[in-house]
Amino acid sequence: MKSKSQTECYVNTQYDVIVVGAGNGGMVAAATTAKNGFKTLLLEKNNTPGGSASSFVRGRFEFEPSLHELCAVGTKENPGTIYSLFDELGAKVNWEYDDYLFRAIVKGENGYDARIKSGIEDFCDSMEKAVPGCRQSVHSLFDVIRQNEEALAYNDKKNGNPNKLTMVSKYATFLKTAAHSAEALMTSLGIPKKAQNIISTYWSYLGVPTDEMSALHYFLMVNGYIQEKAAVPPFRSHELSVALIDVLLKNGGQIWYNSEVTEFIFNQKGKVCGVIANGQKLYAKQVISNIIPNNVYNRSEYVFLPKKAIKLTNARSFGLSIYCAYIGLDCSMEELGIEDYTVFVSDSPNPREQFKNLKNGNTYIVNCLNKILPNSSPEGTCTMFFSIPALGSDFPKDLKPQDYKHFKSNLIRKYIEDYQQLMHIDILSHIEEIEIATPATFARYLGTPEGTIYGYHLSYWDSMISRFTAKQKNISIPGLTFCGGHTAQGDGFSTSYTSGRTAAQIAMKNIRKDQ
Repeated sequence: MKSKSQTECYVNTQYDVIVVGAGNGGMVAAATTAKNGFKTLLLEKNNTPGGSASSFVRGRFEFEPSLHELCAVGTKENPGTIYSLFDELGAKVNWEYDDYLFRAIVKGENGYDARIKSGIEDFCDSMEKAVPGCRQSVHSLFDVIRQNEEALAYNDKKNGNPNKLTMVSKYATFLKTAAHSAEALMTSLGIPKKAQNIISTYWSYLGVPTDEMSALHYFLMVNGYIQEKAAVPPFRSHELSVALIDVLLKNGGQIWYNSEVTEFIFNQKGKVCGVIANGQKLYAKQVISNIIPNNVYNRSEYVFLPKKAIKLTNARSFGLSIYCAYIGLDCSMEELGIEDYTVFVSDSPNPREQFKNLKNGNTYIVNCLNKILPNSSPEGTCTMFFSIPALGSDFPKDLKPQDYKHFKSNLIRKYIEDYQQLMHIDILSHIEEIEIATPATFARYLGTPEGTIYGYHLSYWDSMISRFTAKQKNISIPGLTFCGGHTAQGDGFSTSYTSGRTAAQIAMKNIRKDQ
C-alpha cells in the first residue's frame, strides 16, 4: 500500500523531467529532453538564462562575464563534440575562431614569451620556436592522444563496460595515461621542462596543476583547442544560452524565471520525485540538477540522502573561483597596441608554483574580445577583461562591507598597472567603463559555496576517472541526476554542455525503464 507521500508523487506528476538551474548543463539537459518528446520544465532563480553564460551592459559596452573560448567546437566540415551537440539539437549558433591558442608570458630570470598556434603541426612548430629541439617529443604527445580517443570510443561502444583483456592488450596506453599526471606523461615522452610548462599553461582552465591533473583529462581538453581551434560566438555566450532556450521552447518545454528551488521532494522509498519552487510543489518522473550537490543536500531531507553520497561531498574541496575586471576603453585595440586575444601572465613558469602562489595573485589572464570579434564594442573602442584565478577560501574573512569597493578596486589596479608596464601600453587613462567581480560576486549570483566556478577540485583521489568509478558504484540518489561543472569532467563551457546531454540521456533511459 502506498503512503500518502508516494501517492501524491504518483498522482500529481506534472512533468516527465524537471531541470533545476539554467546554467550550461541545465539548458542542454532541458533542450535534449524536450526535443525527445519529454514534458520538461526548467527552473531558474535569476531573470535570465545561462548563469555565467550571459552578458551585461555598462554604458555603451556589452560585456562577456565568463567565456574566454570554447574547445572541441570545430566547424561544419569538421565538427567537434560541441558543434555536433548544438547541431543535433537544432540550436543555431555562429562561431568565430582564433588561430592562436594563447600567448604565455612568464616574468623573471627563467621567463619566456611564447605565442602558440592551433593545429597539430602549427602547434609543434610554435613549440619548437619557443623551445628549440622539442618538436619531436611534443609531436609524440599526439600519438598518445589519438590512442586515448580510440580507447574512449571503444569504451562508449561498450556502454562503459569494456572487455578488460581488450583494454589491457589493445589500449594499454589509455590505462597508463589515466593513472598518471599530465606532467608525468610529458616527462615520460622526453618533453623538455620548459616545453612542459608552456603546454601546461591551460591548467587554470581546469583549476588543477599538471603535476596533479590526470593526463587523460588534461590532454582531452588541450587537444580540443589544438585540433579544433578556440571558438567564440559573435554575440558572446548569451547567444549560446538563447539558442538552447529557443530549442526548449520550440519543443514544448517551459522555463520559469525568478523561480529558485528551495526543496527537493522525496517519496518514502527515497526517490526524488519533485521540487518546491515559489512555494509550489512540482512533481516529475526524473529531476536533473545543475546546482552543486552541497546545495541540493541542504535542500533535502537528510534521512533520504545516501551516506556514501554525503561522505563523498564532505570529503571534497571546492575548486577555483576568480576575480574579474570587465573594462570598456575609449580607443581601439590598434590604438592601444593590443596584438593578442588571450595572454597568460605569471611570475613563475611552474604550474605548481603558480597554484601555490594564488593567494599572492601572481598569475592572471587578459583577453581582448575585439581581436576575434572586431565589432564586439562600438567603433573606436575595445573591451578587455582581466581574470585572476583564486581560491574562494582565501577571500578576506574580515573585509567590511564599506571597504569592499576600495578593496576590489585596488586589487584590480595592481594587475592593470602590471600589464601596462609589461606590454608598454596605457590602459588606465582610457578606461570609460569598469566593473569588477570577486568570489563574493559569484557566490551571490551562482549560489555556489566559496563562489567556486569550478565545482569541486579535481584532486588525485577525486579525478575524472575516480568520479566515473563512483557513479558505477551507485553513489547516487534515485530519481536525481546531476549536470554542470561539479560533475565528472569538472568545469568549463564544453564539459558542462556535454554533462547536460549525459544527464538527459540517463533521465530519459530511467523514464523509459519505469514505463
